[in-house]
Amino acid sequence: MTEIDDILDAQEQFFKSGRSRDLDFRLENLSRLKKGIIQNENAIFEALKKDLAKSSYESFLTEVGVIRDEIRLVSRRLKSWNRPRRVKTPFFLWPASSRIHYEPYGRVLIIAPWNYPFLLSISPLIGSIAAGNCSVLKPSEYAPHTAAIISEIVEAHFDRGYAAVIEGDAQTGEALLRQRFDYIFFTGSETVGKMVMSAAAKFLTPVTLELGGKSPCIVDQDVDLDPAARRIVFGKYVNAGQTCIAPDYLLVHHSNKSKLLDLIRKYVNRFYGADPHKSPDYARIINASHFNRLRLLLEKGEVIIGGQSDPQDLYIAPTVITHLSWDDPVMQAEIFGPILPVFEFEDLSEVISIINARPKPLALYIFSRRSENCRRVIDEVSFGTGCINDTIVQFANPHLPFGGVGSSGNGRYHGHASFDVFSNKKSVLKKSFAFDPPLRFPPYKNKLPILKKILR
Repeated sequence: MTEIDDILDAQEQFFKSGRSRDLDFRLENLSRLKKGIIQNENAIFEALKKDLAKSSYESFLTEVGVIRDEIRLVSRRLKSWNRPRRVKTPFFLWPASSRIHYEPYGRVLIIAPWNYPFLLSISPLIGSIAAGNCSVLKPSEYAPHTAAIISEIVEAHFDRGYAAVIEGDAQTGEALLRQRFDYIFFTGSETVGKMVMSAAAKFLTPVTLELGGKSPCIVDQDVDLDPAARRIVFGKYVNAGQTCIAPDYLLVHHSNKSKLLDLIRKYVNRFYGADPHKSPDYARIINASHFNRLRLLLEKGEVIIGGQSDPQDLYIAPTVITHLSWDDPVMQAEIFGPILPVFEFEDLSEVISIINARPKPLALYIFSRRSENCRRVIDEVSFGTGCINDTIVQFANPHLPFGGVGSSGNGRYHGHASFDVFSNKKSVLKKSFAFDPPLRFPPYKNKLPILKKILR
């Protein structure tokens, strides 16, 4: 019997025991997870530095700190979220009451990506624990040091029948997907997402897919350009652009283009220095394959900021390119790196048409002082998540459900939404023995007009 079989058998027995459903048990294990993270904080920082060259500050800002905040919120609210929720009952069903009861699915598989390898592994695990499931976590092999510390934390604080980490490459992931789980939560590319959904279909297993896409960033005519540039530079180049909700391309009003590009150059220099290669705060590309893919994207268009690279160090500078067509390779798929294509526009209708002609993005950003323009974009463009006058920070709000739409994903998580996504909602109507309306039962002769009148 393989390690996967052993773990799944242990988790089946553990879940059947009912221990994972107990509310106090869930709260205790959320506390144990938080304790393990705090105790291993420096080791987590070191792992992220080895995998992505992240600074400790960026690691805390974008990964560890977000996780600690989410555990705090979920632990504080879980008791109220877990209570059966009373809903209205139509008067024609009287006397009765209706409630939604929450129960765990059972054995959950979480497949995590490499770009935020700690955050995007542990965040869904928090939701699975909160809902009362048993969990198998498959971290990405592209971030091996972070995968190792996650495995160490989980193994030290949880029974493997309750929560286990299985490390390995794509073949390990495929082996896991051949097993029967009660729920699958996947974060990664659209291509692999299709494979996950196909594998889940064999068992009719419900799936949440957190994917990606080309997230547009609109800079309107009437806008304060200085903070806009500062926030765009941060959102685009944190983690060397390897962020699923990073601005993927810029749509700037033609009257602001020149000034905005000057300000972007200013803030790249202010954040990372004249030579970002020497900056301790600038991350690296995850591996040679992704580095080479990104370098090919620079063969079309005009590089006006950055463009330098070092294959030995997997370094690509914060880069801005212009004079592109919509058919160029850089516009055919999510960039997932520190390259920002820039296009100009004259009318907001043009922008809306451009975005709507493409697959629905995971994120959208608009910088504008005109509330009517912001409302119009939100109303007329379909996207998963976004910001007005900022970038990427919506992810850090655990009260905002996070997820995509269409090819950018399905399902929502974070905070209460994480408890919901990992919970089966049982709808239960409780009927009194006191009274049965005669209209309900045969014979129905001459009752139809009365029933119509009541329902009307």
